[in-house]
This record gives sequence, structure tokens and C-alpha cells, in this order.
Amino acid sequence: MALLQLEAGQTVAILSDIRLELSRLGIELAHWPIERTPKIAPLLAAEILNETQKEELLCAFDERFEDQKRRYGYQARDLVVLHSSVPNLENLLKIFDKCHTHADDEVRYIIDGTGRFGFVAPDGKQMLLTVEAGEYIRVPANTEHWFVLDENRRIKAVRYFTNKDGWVANYTGTPARF
Repeated sequence: MALLQLEAGQTVAILSDIRLELSRLGIELAHWPIERTPKIAPLLAAEILNETQKEELLCAFDERFEDQKRRYGYQARDLVVLHSSVPNLENLLKIFDKCHTHADDEVRYIIDGTGRFGFVAPDGKQMLLTVEAGEYIRVPANTEHWFVLDENRRIKAVRYFTNKDGWVANYTGTPARF
């Protein structure tokens, strides 16, 4: 389950309390359990997926996003697969690990692995959210944040976009303190 670390040193582990804290920034967090059917279980466990396998996984979760697509106007989706064998992983991660915003929402449904989202509140306080498989997060456009992998160095996440070109990071220069 999700775990939220606040800059003041507190750790929040109860989902409803984490949701309350994140809602102050307009961030949505939900836990949607993943049914590991015989068809998708091997794909979830595989480190490397080809494009056909990625599309199979995306199709397996499409129904879950119908409400969000209508509500927020999402037009495109993809599956990001990061693990220690990805060529130039460290350079790729440098795109996400600095404080930035986007003109589009950042939507992730974690289907395998773990990662950490950091957020900067309007008052400058920061927090770090650890997410794992089964967690859905929607970070509204223009919310200052960053993302890093944890020590497991593995994540698969469904991403949704309102713009078919995806999003572009607008770096803010704020140093991440976690």
C-alpha cells in the first residue's frame, strides 16, 4: 500500500489519511487491486515486454479507465516499463527526478513494481509518496512534483494523456529535499 512521508518527519500509512493529505494539492490516489489472471500474470512478471505484449496489458486495463477518460478527456495511453536492464536508464530517469510541472495531468496506474512521487505544496513544504502495484494516481496539471524509482529499480505503469503527444516537463528549479 501507499506510504506518504511528510517533510516534518511524519509517515502516513493509512490510505484515507494519505488521500486527505494529497487532496490539498488536488492529487487523487486510489487503490485498484490487480487481478492476476493467467493471461496477464506472465506479462506482469516479465522484465522486458515487446510492443504487442505492452498492448495486451493496456487492453487488459482499458475498462478501468472509462470513467477517467470521460471525466478528464484522456485521448492517449501508453505503458512505461522501467527496470535495471533498460539501456541508459539513469539518463532517462534524469528527465523525471527534478522538480517540474506539466500542462497535462500526470496519470499513472502502477501495475508492477514500485516508485516514488515527490510533491511541492504551494507553501514550499514537500512530501514523498511511495506507490506500488494496484495504485492509481492523478497529479493535476501544473502541480510541482518529481518521480524516482526506489531501490527495486522496477516499475510498470499505465499512463494516460489528454494530448496525444504526451507531456513535456517544465523544470521549476526547486530542489527536491527527499
